[in-house]
Amino acid sequence: MTQVTTSDVNRLRLDFLNVRNTTSIIFEPISIEDAVMQSDPFGSTPNWHIAHVTWFFQKILEKYKQNIGADSINTDYLNSYYQRYRKILPKSERGKFPRPKVSETLKYRSLIEEMFLKFLDNIERNNSLTRNLVYDIELANQHEMQHQELLIYDLQHYFQRFDDAEDNYHPKINKRPNSIDNPVVEQGMVKIPGGLYELGFSRSDFCYDNEVPEHKTYLNAYEIDTYPVTNKQFMAFIDAGGYEDYRFWLSDGWDIVNEKKWDSPLYWQKMEGYWYKKDFGGLNKISPDEPATNVSYYEADAYSKWAGKRLPTEAEWEKAASWNEDLKKKTNYPWGDELPSDHNANMLESWNWAPCQIGSYPQGKSYYGCQQMLGDVWEWTSSEYVLYPGFRSKFSEYTDKWAINQKVLRGGSFATPRSQIRNSYRNYFKPHERIPFSGFRCVRDLL
Repeated sequence: MTQVTTSDVNRLRLDFLNVRNTTSIIFEPISIEDAVMQSDPFGSTPNWHIAHVTWFFQKILEKYKQNIGADSINTDYLNSYYQRYRKILPKSERGKFPRPKVSETLKYRSLIEEMFLKFLDNIERNNSLTRNLVYDIELANQHEMQHQELLIYDLQHYFQRFDDAEDNYHPKINKRPNSIDNPVVEQGMVKIPGGLYELGFSRSDFCYDNEVPEHKTYLNAYEIDTYPVTNKQFMAFIDAGGYEDYRFWLSDGWDIVNEKKWDSPLYWQKMEGYWYKKDFGGLNKISPDEPATNVSYYEADAYSKWAGKRLPTEAEWEKAASWNEDLKKKTNYPWGDELPSDHNANMLESWNWAPCQIGSYPQGKSYYGCQQMLGDVWEWTSSEYVLYPGFRSKFSEYTDKWAINQKVLRGGSFATPRSQIRNSYRNYFKPHERIPFSGFRCVRDLL
């Protein structure tokens, strides 16, 4: 066995406690009635989210021969899609089976947390921490972070159904400013030179297995938007009849526009000539200078064509975010290798509960001058979600089985935890999905 230092146990313990505490902060304001409701087959009930992530930690304990106790709880409802664990409750059925009960879920979380901490204590005492175990624990922590963001998607979607602006999710911690007075921002494009680029994660610390191995790809020169496309820019697309002109749309997207009667991003509603949206701040006019969000790949692609541009490939996006020409190397974040903070990115722990206006994070710009590439909104790319050449699974059925019919998004959103994101992180959704906090920026070829 390859052992690592006991200081890693201390870090894993702290990460575990921090992740679980953040989940509790998000879940605490939710009433029991709302905790068992599933607003869309895309998502899950809040109660299921917090029970499922606890079940995932239980599976890690069982993998390392820890005795959980068969009578602790009925976990038959908590397997999301892992065929190796046999019985699966289909995603569309989760809201029809409000089990375990909320009170049982909370007891279950306490039980597994206590067992997991004792497990870590035992690992530290016996100096028996292996690299494989480190990866599994880090994956479990990261898995819960993913569900924190998914839970926030579901809360946004669920409370939209209520016309009363006050009938809403009210976060326990909310630092969202009432108004933002930003200077005038110049929305241009920056040039990125072509050539060979090493796509993928290049460090030795944690990443998902779908971020490696790093491999060469060739890029032609291009230019990319300095900022994500804003609500004001997207309104111009709407006003120009963008949703009514088939020429801008992929065939599947055009079919959905007509079938679903799409005429604007998800959650937008027009009242007395103005666009409004109910979000975690209530019902308000849509801020023209915030990045457009809750748009599908089809809408992002159609806007790009209308604007005479296109969506970036994930390699183009990553190079614009990562490459530092002066240092002749990639950095983990657009601004360098310093961890994200309130000074350079709007992420979950900023507790803003919405994208920030463009120009809010000048300290977060990349070497080439792109801003707000991490946080605020996930950014659609034109790349299909496929596994990199030489891929080797580190945890089967986690990232590998989804590599079909999905598009890659990069960069994270205002609901993505800071410890989750980096330039190489690959998210993926189906091209019609709009519930994620997804936006985009465009590129143009330099020929």
